[in-house]
Amino acid sequence: MKSALLAFMLLGTPVLAETHEVRMFNRSDRGVMVYEPSFLRIAPGDTVRFVPTQPGHNAASIDGMIPEGAKPFKSRINEDFSVTLTVPGSYGIKCSPHFAMGMVMLIEVGEAPAPALPDDLPPKSRARFDEILARRTPGAPPPPPEKG
Repeated sequence: MKSALLAFMLLGTPVLAETHEVRMFNRSDRGVMVYEPSFLRIAPGDTVRFVPTQPGHNAASIDGMIPEGAKPFKSRINEDFSVTLTVPGSYGIKCSPHFAMGMVMLIEVGEAPAPALPDDLPPKSRARFDEILARRTPGAPPPPPEKG
């Protein structure tokens, strides 16, 4: 009886979702107009909190770069913003005012293939996504932070 009760308690224990923090910078040791980190691999149900460490930024999903069935989102400029991502797949994120300057990041929820990059990405955003994807390894822990 004790072992049945213990098994029930262990199976009935909810898995706690995590909150991951992403900071938004005008300039950091990684360069100008960056999210830190620029890549996250999280579990479905985890929350991502975007913190405008320096002014002038937001976080918005990129059209054509979210999984089917996921809801697009867009925070206000200079707003501390959190979003819980439940649909597995790859999410392309941009800072609306600095998209053309390459301020983008990638969030993988669960196991996800590399995303197809839209044809209409600004050149600097495409280059930054190419850098992120070059460091990404499916099924591996997140890559180390970028340098320089």
